[in-house]
Order: sequence, then C-alpha cells, then structure tokens
Amino acid sequence: MRLRTVTAGPALAVFAAATLALSAQPAAASPAFSPSLLAAPPVVDVNNVNAHLQQLQNFATSNGGNRATGTAGHTATTTYLQQKLQAAGFTVTVQTCTTCSGSAKNVIADWPGGNTSNTYMFGAHSDGVSAGPGINDDGSGTASLLEAALQLAANNPTMTNHLRFGWWAGEEQGLIGSKFYVNSLTSAQKAAIKAYGTFDMVASTNGGYFVSGTDAVAVKLREYFTSISVPTETSTECCSDDGSFRDAGIPASINSTGASYTKTSAQVTKWGGTAGKAYDSCYHKACDSYPSNINGTSLGRWANAEEYALWTLTTATSTANDFSVSLSPSAGAVNPGSSTTSTVNTATTSGSAQTVALTSSGAPAGVSVSFSPASVTSGGSSTMTVATTAAAAPGSYTITVTGAGSASHSASYTLTVNGTGGGCTGAGQKLGNPGFETATTPWTASSGVIGANTGEGSPRTGTRDAWLDGYGSAHTDTLSQSVTVPAGCSAYTLSFYLKISTAETTTTSQYDKLTVQVGTTTLQVFSNLNAGAYTLRSYNLAAFAGQTVTLKFTGVEDSSQKTSFVIDDTALTVS
Repeated sequence: MRLRTVTAGPALAVFAAATLALSAQPAAASPAFSPSLLAAPPVVDVNNVNAHLQQLQNFATSNGGNRATGTAGHTATTTYLQQKLQAAGFTVTVQTCTTCSGSAKNVIADWPGGNTSNTYMFGAHSDGVSAGPGINDDGSGTASLLEAALQLAANNPTMTNHLRFGWWAGEEQGLIGSKFYVNSLTSAQKAAIKAYGTFDMVASTNGGYFVSGTDAVAVKLREYFTSISVPTETSTECCSDDGSFRDAGIPASINSTGASYTKTSAQVTKWGGTAGKAYDSCYHKACDSYPSNINGTSLGRWANAEEYALWTLTTATSTANDFSVSLSPSAGAVNPGSSTTSTVNTATTSGSAQTVALTSSGAPAGVSVSFSPASVTSGGSSTMTVATTAAAAPGSYTITVTGAGSASHSASYTLTVNGTGGGCTGAGQKLGNPGFETATTPWTASSGVIGANTGEGSPRTGTRDAWLDGYGSAHTDTLSQSVTVPAGCSAYTLSFYLKISTAETTTTSQYDKLTVQVGTTTLQVFSNLNAGAYTLRSYNLAAFAGQTVTLKFTGVEDSSQKTSFVIDDTALTVS
C-alpha cells in the first residue's frame, strides 16, 4: 500500500470438513456461515494462499530481501503469477510498464467467456518496498486474488459477465503500473469495466475490515461480510490502485485490513486486537515477512470474500440489471425552520448501469424532502435536502428513500426535529483555541503541525496556525478536536480559513489531499487542484446537534512534489 504517510484488505474464515489452523481472533469475530451465500462459490483454502505467500517470501529472500519494482524479486513474482494463471486456463497479458522502474511488468488475466461489455475487475499490486519482503503489503492481496482466480478456473462455471484480474507494478512508487494500464485503454474499454476492486494488505496482524467504495465489488464484499457477521468500516487511509481507475471514471474501491493507522477501542470491540497499536506494525519494514506478519483469520476471510464477489458478479444465472441505494449520513437533527442534507449513493450491483428515480416517504407534517438531481445513473449520487418549517413537531421520524429502476430499493433516514422548549442554551463559539494561538490544547495534532509557522505556512492572523504536509515526500498529518454540539439552536456553522500551495503541475490528478471530517462524515476533500490563498470554508453542522463529535483534518501527501494545507481561524458558531 502506498500511504502518503496516509487516504487506501479482509476474507472469510475458511471452513470445510477439515479444521484449518487460523490466527487467533476474538470469538465475536468467528461468524456463523450462511449456507445460502456459500452454496454457489467454491471455498478458498487459506493453506493454498499461504503456499503462494511462501513462494513470495522465497523470491525476496533469494533476491536481496525484497520484491520492489525493477528488482529480480519482483520479476520472479510476476513470472510466478503468469505461469500459474496460464496453466489454469486464463488468457494472460504481460504488459511492459515503460514508466515503471526497470520497465517492470503488469500481469492482466482474463477468464474466457462472459459479456465483455460488462467486465468486473479485481486487482492487487505485485511489488513491495525495498525495505522488506512485502508479504502483507501486498503479498496478501496478490496471493489471495491468485488463489481466488485459480479456484474459479478449477470449477469452470458458466460465465455471464466477464472477469479480469490485474497485478500491478510500481504501486509503491506512485500507482505507476495501474495508471499505465488505465491510460492504455480506449474510452470504450474503460466504459466496459463496470467496477474495479483493489485488495491491498488483507492480513494485517492487528487489523480491521475496511471496504471503502460504493461500486458493485464493494457492495458484494459488504454483503459477504454481513452474511458471516463481521462488521466493516470505511477506511481513512489511502492510497492504492483504485485511484487510477476512479480518476478515469471507473467505479472503484479499496479493501484492506489497514496499514500504519492505529486501532481504536471501538474497533477492538468489533474485531479484537490491541487499541493504540498500528494495524500493521511492520508496514513498509523488514519485518513484513512470512509467516510472522500474516493474520491467517483475516487472510482466509478476505480470500473467500473476494471469491464470493467475483463469483456472484460474473457467474449469476441472470444478467438482469440491478443496483443498490445507501445514505451518508443516515441520520440528522434539525431545529424547526432549518434544514439538513444527506448524500444518496447508488451502485450498479449487476448488469449495466441504469436510471434510478429517487423519491421519499414518511416525512411528517412540516417536513419536505427534495433530491438534486431527482434521478441518477446507478453508480452516481444525489444530494437529499430535508427542510422543516417552524411548525414541524419535535420528535424522531423515519424517512424512507426509494430508488426506482428495473427494481426498487430503499434506505432509511432517521430525522430528529429538536424541541424548542428552553431555547438555545449553548450559543456561541464552541471550538477551543480556534486560532491555535495558545499552544496546542485542546487540539490533537501530528508533530510540528501547530506552531509559529512562516513562509508557505504563515498564519492568516496572529502568530500561529496549523500547517499540514508540505514535505514533498510520502507523509500524513492529522489535526483534530472533540467538541460538543448543543441541541435546541437554529444555526450551526463550522468555518475555517484554508490556504493550499503546491509544487504539483498537474491540472487533472489529485495527488495530495486534505480530508475534512466530522465524526465519520466527510464534509469535503481538498487537493493540490484547489491551490490558492486563504479562503473561508463553511459547513452546516445542524445534523450533529446534541452530539459530541470529533472534527478532524487529515492531510495526505504523495511521494514527490510537495503540497501544503494551512488552516487558521477556525470556529464552530452556534446561535
């Protein structure tokens, strides 16, 4: 995985008649399997995945201790993939990436049959960093996808949609191999790929289960993990080869067990492990080796989740078009006379994209719901605005959002209309140290972010501010503060001034990003493309009334060409 210290994988505990030896996970994470889900796809034996990982370790050990792009260890890896896939009956294209170090190879494998106008693609990066063998990052994704591909070939199902795999060179140098592949496609070939899922680090020893995307692959992965009672989250880490596809307009997701970010107490409750410790403490280190840095439970679960997704997307008995609907956030609170918004996300889950018309039901008197736009092509999104009048009665209401196309699918939104008794008792500015002038408290920040910065990081007012990134190398900075948002008020405005300066020359690619979040809700993502002087940014936080939430800024910088994100004069004004 290419973290910029950074935003960018998990498979089911393999079960069969024989008992498999898997690494320990808490009892809560050992699911009851759904026979209806597992009846069609073959079961992937984690021991076979481990055998592939042993081979990758051997390649690294015999070639200077790593499998970095341009080295003999990486060449041995791509040769191994090619030989295994060709022997199983795949049509294998070995693509020389002329922009990669040493003109390394991408390996693209197509399984014969299926409608090539509906192609579903699964990928991992075949390279590692020079510091170590790269067994979790990304030997785990490479090996689990290889075995999932071999199991499909061994069962030789009738294909309805087309299936393609890709193993990419140069990911650790900047997603170079996947960018090279995507750029080689014609517009028609890009349009034929209905979804792409990348699997990057799916066996982290202290990991979680992160499915980040709304494409058809991500939908199927969540469906699988739900069936085995393993909860998933959206990752705040990035980046991997999904970005190359997404930048080309192809729906894509990144799926992982996590890299250098630390596990929270809430995540320990979900998945077990150790709070305050990195998901993978050997990330980009020499200790990323086999078998010591592999969680067998996660590896097995992810391999079977991958199998389920690729099998159900490409071998279904019907090619009927279908889609899904979801809401983010799925709840909000407003005062009478104000409004809030939510994003309606859709995804194509089978067949081709289609027009989805959006409607709502269940809104009480004094509440109206509108969509902009009122219909989308599946895979797209719409903004839902929930507006209230002064006469709206306080209470909690369930609004049902329905998408109608070849079928109808719904999602629920919980609206809380705040009471007016007692008025607004918590008016005022709620953030502590809003201009960063009094040391760091109550902010929590990466080292060096808050200070008396100069040059590119000079403050808008006063003598101090918060300067994220600007290193010109892979780097991640964070800045956060927990804040209680009072209920019963009529206006909630988060504001801050943001200055972005960059050495990037692109006018199309978002290499360096700043993500602004409240709780688990992403308010906006800025990038090197938004470079400019201090600009006031404002957001309505009425949906968070009555809650204690964390305001968080995450700056993720690429491996070259610096971008600085400078924040000053923050405020959360309640009235």
